[in-house]
Amino acid sequence: MSNLDEWVLHGEEMRRPLLVHPNLGKSSKLVIVGGGLSGLCCAYRIGKKRPDVEVIIHEKSSDLGGVITTWKEDDWICDVAVNASRPHPAFWRLIADLELNDILKPSKVDAKSRWVLLGQKRHKLSWRTLFKIGPFKLLRSMKKSKSGGFSVAEVIPNKQIADAMCLGIVNDISDNIDADFLFPSLTKFGQNPPIKKSKLDKLISQTYPIFTPKKGTIASLKGGMQILVDTLVEHISRLDNVTIVNGDSAQSPSSIAAAYNVPLESVLWAAPDPNQTSSEISIFAIGYANNQVSHIEKGYGTLIPNPELPISGILHESDVHQSQRSPKGHRLFRLMVPHNRWNKDSNSVQECAESLLANNPVIFKKIGERKIPNYKPGHMARMSQISPNCSYAGWSYSGVSITHVIDQSERIAELF
Repeated sequence: MSNLDEWVLHGEEMRRPLLVHPNLGKSSKLVIVGGGLSGLCCAYRIGKKRPDVEVIIHEKSSDLGGVITTWKEDDWICDVAVNASRPHPAFWRLIADLELNDILKPSKVDAKSRWVLLGQKRHKLSWRTLFKIGPFKLLRSMKKSKSGGFSVAEVIPNKQIADAMCLGIVNDISDNIDADFLFPSLTKFGQNPPIKKSKLDKLISQTYPIFTPKKGTIASLKGGMQILVDTLVEHISRLDNVTIVNGDSAQSPSSIAAAYNVPLESVLWAAPDPNQTSSEISIFAIGYANNQVSHIEKGYGTLIPNPELPISGILHESDVHQSQRSPKGHRLFRLMVPHNRWNKDSNSVQECAESLLANNPVIFKKIGERKIPNYKPGHMARMSQISPNCSYAGWSYSGVSITHVIDQSERIAELF
C-alpha cells in the first residue's frame, strides 16, 4: 500500500503513533487484553481478515464495551460517554461491515451550533471566535507549537475558550493537555500527507460507504452506541478463531504472555495504562417538556469553563440525533460534571442545571461515571519514542475519540 493510499484510508489519524511490535503481524496466536471498544474492534478486524490466527480477548469483567454504554428509562435514551462519531470513513466502514447501515444517521441540521459560557453570557463558536482569541496571537502560537510538546493553553491564547475545548473532550483544563494530542493537524505533529490537504480531503470524501457526511455534521446510531458493542460481540461470536475469556485482572503484558503461552510480541494491550493518571467525571441526564425549555436554542451544546460551577458541559442529546432520545414533546440534555468541581451532592448539580436551563425538570438522574486518561504536554512525543516489547492500543494511547480507536484497529489489522 502506498503512502497516499494510507492517508486516503486513515486521514489525519496517520499523525498518531502506532505502538505495535514489528513482529505482531507474524503471530499465529494473539492475546488482546481488554474487551472495550478498541479490543473488540482489533479482534474483529484481525479475526475476520486472518481466520488462521487464533485470537483471544482477555477481559477482567463480565461486561464488554468499556466506556460505551447507553442508559434507557422508558422513552428516555442517553449515551453515557461517546454518543456519536465525527465524520471519518473508518467508522462508516465498520458500520457497513457490521450491517448497521440502516440505523446510522447524520445529526440534525439545526443542531450544529455550539456555545461557550463566558462569564454570564453564551458565546456562539464560529469564525468570529477568532477575534475573541486574537487571530495574530493564534498564528504566532500555532507557528511556535510546531516545535512540539506545548500545552493547549500555549497554543490557544484565550484561557476560557481553550479550557472549554479541553473540558468538552478530555475533562481537564488546557494547561494540562498536550496540544499535539488534541490538535495534531494544527501543530503538524508526525508525518505530513504526501499531497495538499484540500486534494486529500477530496479523495477521502469519495471513500465513505453508506452516505457522504456534510460539513459540520456528526453521525449516530438509532438507540444509542450500545448497539455498536452488542453487534461487534455478535459478529465476533461467529468467528471460529476468536474467543472471549472473562478472567482475572491482567497484571502486566508479561504475565498475560506466560498465562497464555505466547511470546510477548503476541500480546496486544488494549486495556487502560496502569501507570497513567486520570480524571473522574459523572454524567447526569435531565429532561423537560418542550414548553419549559422553548427559550433554549436548538444546538449541539454549551461548554462551561467556569470552575465555580459543577457542570462543565451541557449536551443537547435529543436535539442532535435523528433517532428519538426523549418522549414526544420533550427534550433531553446530558450534563458533564467533573469530580474536581463537584461536592458530590446531586442537588448542587440540579440547582446549577436549573439556573442554566429551566426549573422543575421532568427527569433528573445520574446515569454513570467515567475515568478519562490524562494527556500531559509532551504525551504524543513520548508515545512516538516508545519501542514496545508488545503492542498497545486504545484510549490511553490513541485518544478518547471513537474515531481514534476504530481507525487504529484498521491500521493494526493491516499488519497481518
